[in-house]
Amino acid sequence: QVQLVESGGGLVQAGGSLRLSCAVSGRTFSSYAMGWFRQAPGKEREFVATISWSGGSTYYTDSVKGRFTISRDNAKNTVYLQMNSLKPEDTAIYFCAAASRFRVAGLDPKAYDYWGQGTQVTVSS
Repeated sequence: QVQLVESGGGLVQAGGSLRLSCAVSGRTFSSYAMGWFRQAPGKEREFVATISWSGGSTYYTDSVKGRFTISRDNAKNTVYLQMNSLKPEDTAIYFCAAASRFRVAGLDPKAYDYWGQGTQVTVSS
């Protein structure tokens, strides 16, 4: 069984930074594509970023390009989301997800078969 545990969320002022971490259990983490999604109050869950199994390929939703960076450390079974220049519209619960069937995954949440419980990110104006 694969388990994902996010951490690093919190309250930050607009323009500030946060670094989210997602620790993943399982011996084959290094073969999974990983992703970050978010869900704001009253809205559907939306794709934020994804990273391939090796870390060599990344993809972001347009609204976070140039501000967020996804990375992974396969030795530590951890994926990260560095968030800079945060805006109030980034306020959401952020979820980490694993696509165990794919080495490269896209923005479709159906490609991801394991999910964390989420971590709250609140950006004040």
